[in-house]
Amino acid sequence: MSDYDSKIIRKQIRVYGSVQGVGFRYRTEHAAESVGATGWVRNDPDGSVFMEIQGTEEQIDKVFMMVSQGTYVNIEKMDAKTIPLVEDERGFHTRESLGDFWGLWHR
Repeated sequence: MSDYDSKIIRKQIRVYGSVQGVGFRYRTEHAAESVGATGWVRNDPDGSVFMEIQGTEEQIDKVFMMVSQGTYVNIEKMDAKTIPLVEDERGFHTRESLGDFWGLWHR
């Protein structure tokens, strides 16, 4: 097994494009669970999707390959950076969207 296949990393990724209202978070959660990646995903008020995903580079690549095949999903741009691992993390989850609280902060 090469380092590409076996080294666990964690990435913080912001995804831009047609990624809200098209099942992106659901597909991401399903894809991550199917390849064994962990982390979380949420919608942000600016129309982007923000996530932290942990696994091998291959697992993370597979998640995005699976999600991008979805109908109506159109990833235009991604900003990603490697961040420290979260030890003992289990599963991949959809978090409450920041947009759900946006109105409360701007009344």
